[in-house]
Amino acid sequence: MDRFESLRLFTRIVELGSFTRAAGELGIPRATATHAIKALEARLGARLLERTTRQVCTTLDGQAYYDRCARLLAELEEVESSLANLAEDPRGIVRADLPGLHATHIVLPRLDEFHQRYPNIELILGQSGARAADLVREGVDCLVRSGSVNDAAMLQRRLAQSTDVLCASPGYVRRCGMPSQPDELIRHVAVGYVARGRDAVNPFTLMVAGERQEYRLRSTVSVDDADAYIACAVRGHGIVQLPQFQVARQLQEGSLVRVLPAWASPSRPISLLCPNSRRLPSRVRAFGEWLEGVYAQAFA
Repeated sequence: MDRFESLRLFTRIVELGSFTRAAGELGIPRATATHAIKALEARLGARLLERTTRQVCTTLDGQAYYDRCARLLAELEEVESSLANLAEDPRGIVRADLPGLHATHIVLPRLDEFHQRYPNIELILGQSGARAADLVREGVDCLVRSGSVNDAAMLQRRLAQSTDVLCASPGYVRRCGMPSQPDELIRHVAVGYVARGRDAVNPFTLMVAGERQEYRLRSTVSVDDADAYIACAVRGHGIVQLPQFQVARQLQEGSLVRVLPAWASPSRPISLLCPNSRRLPSRVRAFGEWLEGVYAQAFA
């Protein structure tokens, strides 16, 4: 195995945390991968990987070597792409991780447009919601995240600003009335939302006189699924608060109506994150630029 293939193998082992998975991805026997890494360590005179029965981790030298290798391989790929005129026709695999609701409501409905524009790019879209650093180690090229992300290892591109809305069904409003002031929410019922095994305490948040205020309502039903959350609201089981893009269709159709529209919910940024330790290949840049346009239209 030549030096270039050894570098590719080493970076994939680090990113996947496994000799077996990296060897399988590159189409070589595991024994060949083990021998190649031993030869690489011998040539460098340094131990790069710590192997246990459960995982493979980098040593300090190994992490430093990986950072340099990742940059070199990305730059080499970019040079090859430019020589092959791939900047105009990018190709290859883009691994991205998106929030589930964003994938369902924003990205997947427009996916045919992307493939018409970039027919030679294959997308692998995950919805894990895991930490950026963990996903980068697994070889994910970019992530979309909602809310503030403080990670110096990631480049961030702002895609949109998301705002929540309070809404309820017309039937609920006829039965229980429409609150005219935030303080009146305490007399109403909310659909509860259970997140990650926690109790269904999901306070509503509004900006009142320039300050963030929380309102805790009682619930008669709680769910742990976003679609079920909307369905309960449409059936009149209570007021809900969620991103406006998620209920745009229901608001347009009239199956849900805005509650307290004069009081805004705190907004949060939606960002595209990419590792800054490597130069972005043209295929990743193409996907990021396309996402930017999709989000701009979705949140216009």
